[in-house]
Amino acid sequence: MIVNLLKKNFLLLFCIFVLGVVFLNVDKISDKIAASLEKNPLVVVENANAYFKTDAFIFVKNTSDFIPLSYNDLLNIYYTITNSGFEDFTFYCPSEYKACLEDVGKISNDPETLTYINNFVHPYNGFSNIQTIISESGEINVKINYLYTKEEIKALDASVTKIYDEIIQESMSSYDQIKTIHDYIINHTKYDIERNETNDSKYQSHKAYGALIEGYATCNGYTDAMALFLEKMGIPNFKVATELMQTDISGHVWNALYLDEKWLHLDLTWDDPVSDDGKDYLQHKYFLINTTELESIDKKGEVIVKEHLFNKSIYPELRV
Repeated sequence: MIVNLLKKNFLLLFCIFVLGVVFLNVDKISDKIAASLEKNPLVVVENANAYFKTDAFIFVKNTSDFIPLSYNDLLNIYYTITNSGFEDFTFYCPSEYKACLEDVGKISNDPETLTYINNFVHPYNGFSNIQTIISESGEINVKINYLYTKEEIKALDASVTKIYDEIIQESMSSYDQIKTIHDYIINHTKYDIERNETNDSKYQSHKAYGALIEGYATCNGYTDAMALFLEKMGIPNFKVATELMQTDISGHVWNALYLDEKWLHLDLTWDDPVSDDGKDYLQHKYFLINTTELESIDKKGEVIVKEHLFNKSIYPELRV
């Protein structure tokens, strides 16, 4: 009886002693746990969705290393997250990359940089909104809202397949296939003047849905629609955006694609001009031309086109 009582008292005193030691050293223990997590953070990487692009670009590339050590590493992480179709992704800034949190802030708060990253992914993986939550501990959480709904993707896939099967023949060259699709989209789409002037419209004209389903598009809609066909054909491509530093012009976007070992421009919006007489016109002025030709065309005539001024450090493929 006495022995049991002594044992119980000893255990009680021992537990009190252990709790006291833990309490007095709680900061040290927390620091060790934090250091351990910082040294070996757990990054969960799920499988990419069906619209993941394997193309290698110069500005951004897919990465399997989610421990950034430079600004370019961060760009590649943001690109891979978006390109994979991840809706929520967490990675960590390592202690040896002193400017990591600052650089994450630069990227996440710069709409132009985020737009550039967005322009290299499949249209279905393009985001309408991207939010970055930065923790002082080094944890970076990225949340993405994508532009296209599942219902829109289903309708667009059916439309692209139907159009492709109806107008494309296997005997056609890639050039002729692109031209046939270019002409089809322009002949079945009107430029949405209302959205351009008011930033509002009853049509989803800023998406491929507007161009291929509703028959109305702005430059974003034309470009995404063409990109869907280029993806179906297996032709490397990305979207080119006007450099927004040019403050006297509005933003514009068009396609770039790799054909016959050359990167070329393709602008359906400018090949579908809005006319004063209300008639529909189909042009091939901006059809598969290189940058020198693009700049030459834009400088001719009474109106000098500035919407094609783009940052060549973002799109070095198009320098020549």
